Amino acid sequence: MPDPGPRLGRLRGGAPPCNHNARTIAALTSNPGCVRRGLMDAAGVDKNAVATQLGFAPQFGQSQFAITRGNVFESQVKANGCAELLALLRDRLDLPIPEVAYDDLGAVGGNDGNEIRHARTRQLLQRAIADGGGTLFDHPLLRLDIAGQPAYLEPDVIAFRLADRFHVIEIKSFAVIDGQAEPEKVAAAARQSAVYVLALRELLGELGLDPEVVSHEVILVCPENFSNRPTATFVDVRKQLAVLRRQLERVTRIEDVLAELPTDLSFEAGEGLDTAVRSVDARYSPDCMSTCELALFCRDEARACGSTDALGRTIRDDLGGIETITTALGLADGSLTPAEDQAESAGQLHTAARLRREALGA
Repeated sequence: MPDPGPRLGRLRGGAPPCNHNARTIAALTSNPGCVRRGLMDAAGVDKNAVATQLGFAPQFGQSQFAITRGNVFESQVKANGCAELLALLRDRLDLPIPEVAYDDLGAVGGNDGNEIRHARTRQLLQRAIADGGGTLFDHPLLRLDIAGQPAYLEPDVIAFRLADRFHVIEIKSFAVIDGQAEPEKVAAAARQSAVYVLALRELLGELGLDPEVVSHEVILVCPENFSNRPTATFVDVRKQLAVLRRQLERVTRIEDVLAELPTDLSFEAGEGLDTAVRSVDARYSPDCMSTCELALFCRDEARACGSTDALGRTIRDDLGGIETITTALGLADGSLTPAEDQAESAGQLHTAARLRREALGA
């Protein structure tokens, strides 16, 4: 099978590929059925620049206040060799930690280059398993291959070693109030943590070690109630890991997608950009608004053609292959005759429409 590298480079218009990070890799799992998103991410296309060129500049991202608050909370938790974090792990999670070794991998001898930091991470983790040394590894530099391109991850994360197992610790600044946090934020943290778990497992696998020594339970550290006092809990990310593996495998098999597209297709800025983007199938969902730079463009496209995608993933899936809102309404009021594969959905829509009329009449 031919190397897809040149084709992917042509999609970028010759521009260098955008670097992935844990957030962008985690976002791959949010809409695995979107061919447009998968293709652009595999090619490393700058989706922010594409959306802006199309007149639909993205409108999401963390505020500077949230970034500053997160940095302050993380610094507090990690101060003095993670003293507060260690006390939290002992008291809150009843973890026996008799001796502690702390290694900061943010730089190696003043050198913060990716290759140097990644090599140092490999060395320390290998030594830790060989002789039992090392407990806390702050900012280990991990790596994942995305469609043949190495993506270096610089996580605000700690690899914590206890009883010959590694745990990923994710520090977030959203609050846990009365033992509860916003489900959407916890889910996003779980997806991001799964990226770190997978990358750490792959690193150990490269060293000839058992990847399963990296626990699927990550430790999530957040402020408790309305204070800056941290609290911790275990979060199981097995589901997120399974989805992430499937999506990365799908991106790796991008040759199947490229085979169905024109060989001269390019997302380079210019007059043909709109046509080029529309030529690749998208699967818009309102969830895309918080994870994909092209969401505003795809929403406008879905609305213009009356796609059921604009109603949300749950409704779209419940409609069972009915692709447009016009068709759904026609089946509901009986003005359209359903095809054989639409009969069940048409019956449900017809019943729903009757119940709505009765409720409004009553």
